[in-house]
Amino acid sequence: MLQEFTLNRGRAIINFTSKYCDNRRKILSSYAYGRVVESFILHLKKDNPIIYDAFIEDFKTDDNLINSLMEVIRFLSVCDVDELLATNNKYAPFFKDRDLFLELVELLYHYWRRMERIAVVHNQRQGEGLQNVRFVQAYELFNELILSIYRRTKEVVNGFASHVYRQTTAGVNAGLILNDAPWNCPIEYKGLSSIPFIDSIIINPPYVSYTKKNTRDGIFQEHISNPVSHMILSEDEWFLYPAKVGDLLAFVYFHKDFMCHGLGLANLFELAKPNEYIGKKPDMIYIFGYEDGHEEKRTFYHKDRKNDILIGYANYSDEIDYFGYMKKMLLTLHNIKQMERGNLPIHGAMVNIVLKNSRVANIIIMGDSGAGKSESLEAFRTLNEKYIRHMRVIFDDMGYLKLREDGSIRAYGTEIGAFVRTDDLDPMYAFSQLDRGIYTNPDKINARVTIPISTYEVISKGFPVDYFLYANNYEDVAQKISLFENMDDAIKTFEDGARRAKGTTTETGLVTSYFANPFGPVQERELAEGLVRKYFAALYSTGVKVGEMHTSLAVEGQSKTGPRAAAEELFSMINEG
Repeated sequence: MLQEFTLNRGRAIINFTSKYCDNRRKILSSYAYGRVVESFILHLKKDNPIIYDAFIEDFKTDDNLINSLMEVIRFLSVCDVDELLATNNKYAPFFKDRDLFLELVELLYHYWRRMERIAVVHNQRQGEGLQNVRFVQAYELFNELILSIYRRTKEVVNGFASHVYRQTTAGVNAGLILNDAPWNCPIEYKGLSSIPFIDSIIINPPYVSYTKKNTRDGIFQEHISNPVSHMILSEDEWFLYPAKVGDLLAFVYFHKDFMCHGLGLANLFELAKPNEYIGKKPDMIYIFGYEDGHEEKRTFYHKDRKNDILIGYANYSDEIDYFGYMKKMLLTLHNIKQMERGNLPIHGAMVNIVLKNSRVANIIIMGDSGAGKSESLEAFRTLNEKYIRHMRVIFDDMGYLKLREDGSIRAYGTEIGAFVRTDDLDPMYAFSQLDRGIYTNPDKINARVTIPISTYEVISKGFPVDYFLYANNYEDVAQKISLFENMDDAIKTFEDGARRAKGTTTETGLVTSYFANPFGPVQERELAEGLVRKYFAALYSTGVKVGEMHTSLAVEGQSKTGPRAAAEELFSMINEG
């Protein structure tokens, strides 16, 4: 990033490499300070006309009000009100009603803190960790300086010191360390090579973002031509997150205006280490937020056979401003690549549990969005004290099965985190995750949180499968767990992929999706059908219990009790052996 400061779509990005303000005077004289105050006054004019009108009456124009507010706060950092007015009486209108001026200061402070605020440092070479320490120190100092400006202004105007101090994150709530690193870049992608890699990330949770969209729509289809070939990205506008999606390497390029989705990756996919991408070629490349002149949403993937790279693409549009478009495209690319390798992607959740009686079980619950996968895991957590000695989440949304040479099957995860609806979390668990979560539109329907739930070492270890269950969210039946004795019956239920839509997408009513997985198997159905039959034969031959778990999640009044009842019945079945 080359620019000193950018402010757009409620997100402020500060380039500490270009300019770092290490005292209050520098902050209050900076370009960034001026941009924030200017943006605040324009916001005030629209959203709080009573306060705006009270001051514009004296200052006449927006420019005069903006400049005067900037100056008065700057002077109050070094002198008191009486000294200031004795020097220049032009600021007297601010102090005709000191309570009103303090309200203006509070509104400015709240306006700043409501933004997503990201600091960036760009190192020209790989370091040995010292720059990380310095960045953390600079990050914390900047926070202290902003807080001190706010407190100093209030105390000087009040004429007395505060007695209650709230140690809020007043500076920035996230930071990125960028490093230049060479990678095995095919000639067609040279226009991407100037974008530095994200080496380290600092996040001050809870990190709250507000996006234009709150649901995802449709599926990603294959595109014949390569949208990235000979594309040139600007270092001023783009960031690169090297993600480990399962055992695959993805280079995720995201536009700065979609920073919250780029940061969300840190809680969902393992950040690759430099030795894992320097000199390497990625399995996947995703361009997220490219301004291509089209106003409508364009999301698709392309198979670059020549370079053996899968390409994902989403153009710059308000329609993609939802983390689901970031996450699901990466999983689509991952699943297609895994199927080409002979592995079977599973849209579902998997846990490794040890019950109180020491019985061990590895359980996969498969189903499309809203079928009850995450909710079942949540039910497992709430029953933890009663039944479970130990529980590990292998994957929360997507994994894959791998058939080994000896005929056994192992399951692997793709993500270290979960992107879940806050309404479906147990309140105690939700509050316990406040200091780890990245929250999106927390006051709206389908509010989401991205939280880390596992480690890369766990999800990549490979676990045997004991139970493979389809999540049925639409039928209300007494017996919550039923097993398929006939393999063909099982395949039909799993391939039908039926569920009642629950507001996570734009779908409504009872819908179906092939193998409950519109992220790869739907697009590559012929390949997927062969793999499904191959793997189900292996599941049955190795004694895996294949069945249906009635979560009843979409049945009225059972969004909490349904998954819990199913979990209790499953635990009883495991206990009985």
